Amino acid sequence: MPTLLLTSLLLIILPLASQSQQVYSSNNRFDADVRVYVTDNRFEAHLWVFKTDNRFNVKGNEGIWYFTNNRFEADKTIYFEDNRHNADLIIYFTGSRFNAGWRDKSKQHLLY
Repeated sequence: MPTLLLTSLLLIILPLASQSQQVYSSNNRFDADVRVYVTDNRFEAHLWVFKTDNRFNVKGNEGIWYFTNNRFEADKTIYFEDNRHNADLIIYFTGSRFNAGWRDKSKQHLLY
């Protein structure tokens, strides 16, 4: 009976954990899942991102990112592009976690 309970809990928790936004920044564009361009103009961004220092602050695909030093802990590997035209996603770093979120949901699938 305890095994069934543990298995049930894992089946509920693991899918939720897999949607967290732990990202790894790669130096190689070919290793990346998503190529990202950072803009200074918040109105041209698809996603407003808040960087957190605590991995437990991330939840879902809501623009709160925790940068991990280990690519195998990351949910997504990103590469920062210098040219916006080469990017899959344009982001704006916001200073407030309450401002984080999608401004253009047509790109949201890139981080699932």
